[in-house]
Amino acid sequence: MAAVSHGLGLDGLPTVANPMAFAVLDGRVCQPYLTETCCLPCPMTQWAYPDSFETMSEAANWVSVVSTVGCVFLLLSWAVLPVDKTFRHYLSISLTTAVVFMNLGFVIPLAAQPEQCFDDITPNSMKTSSVCAASGMFIILGGWAGVLWVFLRALSLHLQICWQLVVGRNFMWFAQVVGWGIPGVGVILAFLLSGVSFRFGQTCHINHKNSLADLWIPLLVFSGMTIIIQFATFGYCIKVYLASLADNSASTEGSNMPSYTNSIRTMTPKQAYRRVRRVIALQWRGIAIVLIIIADVIFFSVVFVFQDNTVEAVRNDDTIARPWALCLLANGGEKEPCLELASALVVNMPTIGAVLFLLGMNGIWLCLLLGRWSMITGWRDLLISSPSRSKREFVSVDARLDDLKKDTLTPISPTLARSGMGSPTMNHHNQDPESGRRTPDFFGQTQRYHTPARSFSSPRPPQQPQQATVTWDPTETYARGQSPGVYSQDGNPNNYVNPLGMNRL
Repeated sequence: MAAVSHGLGLDGLPTVANPMAFAVLDGRVCQPYLTETCCLPCPMTQWAYPDSFETMSEAANWVSVVSTVGCVFLLLSWAVLPVDKTFRHYLSISLTTAVVFMNLGFVIPLAAQPEQCFDDITPNSMKTSSVCAASGMFIILGGWAGVLWVFLRALSLHLQICWQLVVGRNFMWFAQVVGWGIPGVGVILAFLLSGVSFRFGQTCHINHKNSLADLWIPLLVFSGMTIIIQFATFGYCIKVYLASLADNSASTEGSNMPSYTNSIRTMTPKQAYRRVRRVIALQWRGIAIVLIIIADVIFFSVVFVFQDNTVEAVRNDDTIARPWALCLLANGGEKEPCLELASALVVNMPTIGAVLFLLGMNGIWLCLLLGRWSMITGWRDLLISSPSRSKREFVSVDARLDDLKKDTLTPISPTLARSGMGSPTMNHHNQDPESGRRTPDFFGQTQRYHTPARSFSSPRPPQQPQQATVTWDPTETYARGQSPGVYSQDGNPNNYVNPLGMNRL
């Protein structure tokens, strides 16, 4: 403890004459002692933890930097690359954005290197440091948003698996309102009712005053609801699996018989098990993310609540910190011999380090579970193939048409033609990288007709006549070549008599 008097206290420990002279008092830990007031020096971590604590805190902040880079890569991939490369979804995008906000609460102090203390016993708060205000806001906003979006993700999965409901546009708008509206209200209430200050390390955290009501209890309530929904979904999956093992009825799945798959009651256990297995195969990454982030948030909340209760106990009971203060006085302000006694005042260093590192690794888990190798290949195609595409834009259109004509006249074998693999036009459109940029000319090209193997008819195109006029050859038919006429009475066919002149006088 630091004895409060004018100037320096015993053995050079920091003191202050009037603790009420400063407007920001939330971060102080002071007790009245006889005629003076003793306060824990600032920063408290410098006296209660070994020197390696600052190194550990800075290393955790650098992990947050790596996590932020991974999340930004995911967001850029979802925004730039096509959906068949990224399989983006608004639940994944919103959750990644929430993790970015939480990481910014650790990245901003690492870049700004703010002063943690306002004076010898008073830490800086949101009222005296803008970096502290920004850091605390992003941590609270990211924590709230992360919890709510994993809750919405677990709820969406539960509705799909257990109730066979299609979560469509209405659920999306409901999720956007809840996922960002409640965190915004939570940040405002936390700043108005509690405030933030440098509690330990370079990051600002919420003060003890009213923190249970405006932050920790609501976070734990939503986390508990998420766990209940997630385990209810797991229980249903186990029930369906066990029912499928005892089911001996033939399944109609894959047959031509009609099946009513929109109702759970009309589905056989094997059909229900296949459907649940397909959904889990598609959503196992989301399930893992929900469990990881919920575990981090619960661990984070429990540790900080325990830390607040410990500090409040030191503030209300002077006997807790008295052995540590007497040890400091006896050793001339050297903290190393008194670190064991300081363990009663703060949470131990390994626990604090585990909390900071787990919070910083959330973005890395998102990259491993939501990232896909197709994103890497998509960026490669986007960055490497773009120059070649721009060069082909200057090729003459006539040259391209000539290439198409040459490809059309390429001979192909009948076997490949019947299988559809040897069509020059088809191969051309499949291999041309520009096929997606223009509509192929299907009507300007002449395709060869190949007679099927079992066909007994073939098209007969009209043949061009060799002469300009159409003639009739009587030898091709049974008709006579000349008019029969009228024979003479002697029967000589050569004596032709004109029938119109037979009775002429």
